[in-house]
Amino acid sequence: MNTKQVDIKEFLGSNFLLENEIAIELYHGFAKEMPIIDYHCHLPPEDLALDRHFKSITEIWLEGDHYKWRAMRANGVSERFITGNASDKDKFIHWATTVPYTLRNPLYHWTHLELRRYFDINEILNEHSAERIFEDANSQLNTAAFTARNILRKMNVEVVCTTDDPAHSLQSHIRLKSEFEVKVLPTFRPDKAYAVEDVPAYLKYIEQLSEVSETPIDSLDSLLEALSKRIDFFKEQGCKLADHGLERMYYEKTTYTEAQGIFLKVMGGNALINEESEKFKYVVLLELCKLYNKQGWTQQFHLGALRNTNSRMMDTLGPDTGFDSIGDFGQAESLAGFLNQLDSSNELAKTIINNLNPGDNEVIATMIGNFNDGSIPGKVQFGSGWWFLDQKNGMERQLNALSNMGLLSRFVGMLTDSRSFMSYPRHEYFRRILCNLIGRDVVNGELPLDMELLSKTVKNICYHNAKEYFQF
Repeated sequence: MNTKQVDIKEFLGSNFLLENEIAIELYHGFAKEMPIIDYHCHLPPEDLALDRHFKSITEIWLEGDHYKWRAMRANGVSERFITGNASDKDKFIHWATTVPYTLRNPLYHWTHLELRRYFDINEILNEHSAERIFEDANSQLNTAAFTARNILRKMNVEVVCTTDDPAHSLQSHIRLKSEFEVKVLPTFRPDKAYAVEDVPAYLKYIEQLSEVSETPIDSLDSLLEALSKRIDFFKEQGCKLADHGLERMYYEKTTYTEAQGIFLKVMGGNALINEESEKFKYVVLLELCKLYNKQGWTQQFHLGALRNTNSRMMDTLGPDTGFDSIGDFGQAESLAGFLNQLDSSNELAKTIINNLNPGDNEVIATMIGNFNDGSIPGKVQFGSGWWFLDQKNGMERQLNALSNMGLLSRFVGMLTDSRSFMSYPRHEYFRRILCNLIGRDVVNGELPLDMELLSKTVKNICYHNAKEYFQF
């Protein structure tokens, strides 16, 4: 093919993902320089407290990144070079040899965006360039510019909300309040407080929670008292959000008395049947949500993940190691019932519903409208495409569903949902996609060429809506 006769855009050029002049102006003129509010991530706060200096690109790039791990396994890479005891260099080389096979996977874009935005490395990563890029990146990582805190500064991050268990001491957050200008705030993630499927693990966790809350836990009342104390403590450290990872919303109508009996059964070391487990979770989650409302917090529900599907690898590596997928749980009735239960007593807090199954996008987009009450703009939100959906098609589908059935203009925007300090170009990715969608509508005559309106909308979605919504 004579490429001179084909209009080919530069790979990851300045107008990457931007199809027309309106999109280009919206991104470069308004979206690009907005600060980042990362209101949900899994960054280790300890790394920020210690201002961690990463010794290699393998350590900062591949450590804990199950997106890359899945791709490497699919490419036939031995686990030794993924989560095993191979050297940092060997692990990086095996990732580099995998990258060419990730064409059309968002990993291909993210990988090269991260090399460019953090290290100014414009070379394509493959088996031929691997050693050069490894040495170049490592030499930069050994400078003061690449400590954990300086990475956030470099990426114009204003707020980071980590994900923290109620039993966590939050010592890193306490330290960071006086040492770091970027707000690093905890998020209350009490999944273990109702994870009664594994009785021995649950009993051990109850001991931990009892100790840290200084509350003997021997009843449902005392469990909720302990959690309430931890909520108060989290609030003292700047917490404004709670988060829950759920297959689907629990809505098994039961009484508090019945839930108390179920709790005592678990505390006696007895396994529960599935119905009992869901009844208990429903009551605990409902009571927690009432507490969030009293605090003025935002509650987040991450729905739809089918987790830990590979029992052999779960036994070997544990959770969050790349063996999860999209689930096909029914969401509508239980979610509506749960939200309605809270709304009926005027105890529904600000709520973000994050959906993992694209088949449920319209369900969630319509659900949020049922419980917006006019108290604030966008009280109930359809969260950004996450996990398997934080890619171009997934983001566009979420944005289109929200646009068609809600108010895109009130959307609180993107988050990283990442364990990696290298993931902040995902905000750039999202912003380019957003600007392109709007620009495309203008070119098609579906939106007016009103740059004041369009630029305001873009800036709000990228930054201002989140800042106002969460009161950061």
